[in-house]
Amino acid sequence: MKAPKQKRADKKKSHIPFRLNLLFFIVFLLFSSLILRLAYLQIVLVDDYQAEVERTERTTITGSVPRGEIFDANLNKLVGNEARHSITYTRGKNVPARQMAKVAYDLGDYISMPHTTAFDVERSFDLSERDLKDYFIAINQEEVRERLSDEEMRLAGPESYQVMLDKISTDEVRSFEERDLVSAAVFKKMNAAYSLSTVNVKNADVTQEEIARVSENLDKFPGIDTGTDWVRHYPEGDMLSSIIGSVSTEERGVPEDSLKTYLAKGYSRNDRVGTSYLESQYETVLNGTKSKIETETNTSGDIINQIEQYSGHKGDNLVLTMDIDFQKTVEQIALDSLGEREGLSNSIYIAAMDPRNGDILAMTGKEVEDGEVKDRTYGVFFDNFNMGSSVKGATILSAYMDGVLDSSNNVIVDQPLQLKESNSISSVFNRSGAEAVNDITALEVSSNVYMSRLAMRMGGEWDYTSNMTLNIDGQKLLEKQRKYFNQFGLGVATGIDLPSESSGFAGPGTSPAEGLFYSFGQYDTYTPLQLLQYTATIANGGTRIAPRLVSEIRDTNTETGSIGALKTEIQPRILNTLDVSETAMERVQQGFYEVVNGNRGSARNYFGDTPYVSAGKTGTAQAFYWDDELKKITDEVTNLTYVGYAPHDNPEIAIVVVVPNLPVSSSQRSNRENVRASRRILDAYFKVGEFKEESSGESIETVEDLVDGAEDLAEEENTTEEDEE
Repeated sequence: MKAPKQKRADKKKSHIPFRLNLLFFIVFLLFSSLILRLAYLQIVLVDDYQAEVERTERTTITGSVPRGEIFDANLNKLVGNEARHSITYTRGKNVPARQMAKVAYDLGDYISMPHTTAFDVERSFDLSERDLKDYFIAINQEEVRERLSDEEMRLAGPESYQVMLDKISTDEVRSFEERDLVSAAVFKKMNAAYSLSTVNVKNADVTQEEIARVSENLDKFPGIDTGTDWVRHYPEGDMLSSIIGSVSTEERGVPEDSLKTYLAKGYSRNDRVGTSYLESQYETVLNGTKSKIETETNTSGDIINQIEQYSGHKGDNLVLTMDIDFQKTVEQIALDSLGEREGLSNSIYIAAMDPRNGDILAMTGKEVEDGEVKDRTYGVFFDNFNMGSSVKGATILSAYMDGVLDSSNNVIVDQPLQLKESNSISSVFNRSGAEAVNDITALEVSSNVYMSRLAMRMGGEWDYTSNMTLNIDGQKLLEKQRKYFNQFGLGVATGIDLPSESSGFAGPGTSPAEGLFYSFGQYDTYTPLQLLQYTATIANGGTRIAPRLVSEIRDTNTETGSIGALKTEIQPRILNTLDVSETAMERVQQGFYEVVNGNRGSARNYFGDTPYVSAGKTGTAQAFYWDDELKKITDEVTNLTYVGYAPHDNPEIAIVVVVPNLPVSSSQRSNRENVRASRRILDAYFKVGEFKEESSGESIETVEDLVDGAEDLAEEENTTEEDEE
């Protein structure tokens, strides 16, 4: 039996209200859960979330400390630190440029900020056009963005910023008023800071009034603080400046080419570091240990508190091997010698070393450019020259070491050599005759022929006949000669504690004749320092010692701030010892003695009256003049050199003097500063003659010495030294 239609319809309609009620009930439960959750968050967890909002973050950052100082051998300060008031800025995390620009503008009311724009001068300006545009963007970001197209707005990173810079005209920044320029100068300094790093906004000519005004209003300038900074100070002026080196500015910071290395060592990008010579070589010693500051930042990245955990430690100090008084005297001798310039000669190089331990006693290079004397001390270890006969001691000892010279065959007839593969070779003392000389006499009279014959022996050719063809492998001969010369320091790095020294220049030829000219210093080129190391090696009996400028590393006395206790004593560094007999070495030393003291010695007129006994060797080399402006060789010139040491029997000092680019013809030059300056240097070292210390009450010289010296000097003025080559 079927139910009535009306009843079935009512039954069907009853399902709709139930579903709606179920939906309403579910919605009710969801809203109830949400209300309960909000109540839980706002009532139960309110303290936790309030703490999260007020949460701060602590980060340890480092601060710079004064660099170590540099002293001479008697602890006279050569490089110090000058303390200065400073106004600093420490950049917080994620601090936008707009915020820094506002601080910069406000700070401009409290300090003066010297500035010069690129629109005012062509060079040495403080604010470039780019700096001014950076500041313009920082204070007008919305306005600049409105100038961008929709496509330009989608750019990001450097591309976006470059487009913004392009939208600013030169006239807009050129029209900045004085107040804006001051703010732009401050902003530039602040903008150089990286996140959680500190830079000096102003550290020169900061007045006490500025320090007081800023200190009283630090709450107005987030990140700004006052403190003390340092700059390098040079009590002796430019003395030794070219080997002491320089320190980078805060703006330059760490050199880009070594950035990764410095960052790995804990440096910051804007740290000041040594960029050349001693400052660079001893960077890890001079740099010190940075201070550590615990910095507290809020959730916005603003710095709200700083606590010093470690004050840092000033860099350690260097003690040099030089006596500044002796160095000053040597520099004056160099300046005096420049007064004797002739031809294209415009420079002189002088260096002195203790052959017993490698201590550099003095080092200078002077050059005249556009009528002004400039320091070129770095040229002692960087500039290369043909040195001439000064190297003949190495030639004779090379022959002994090679086994082609001994007591049974050390006499060779000096006569002009006529060879098919070479220009003729002769000695100044014997242009056309024939004279038998041994190794000692060959040094005394500076025999080019003797040295050439030794080179022939080393190449396998023992006999000589006029117009002969040399049956010698020229390349192998040069390789052999250089191998021996390297043991003296000629043609290789000397090992001095400075970066970037030159190793000299090896000629590219391979003919036997070039090996002959090599034997008397007319082929490869060397630095004055290499020539000095070679001289010291002969003076001390055959031990090649690395030259050193630093003898000690000392701490700083924390109570007085002066130089403190010894931390490290730099020991002499032996590079090699010559494999040559004591007899052979003594014969070369005797040859050097005869150059200065023998009847035929080329230096006898300059050292004959000294109260000390010295030894040495003169050199005259034909060379070519390189014109830096034209970038080519323009003239033939002559280089004069002298190497020596004293006292002869127990050397304390070895010296080298190089006077390059003199006229070729001896009739066109009277310059003898290679030996004159050498005599004065040794006199200054031993404090005799014009350098005698009158206060001592004693004199090494006797009345007879003075009378004899006057006679010798008078004779010297009337004597012209002959060329050796």
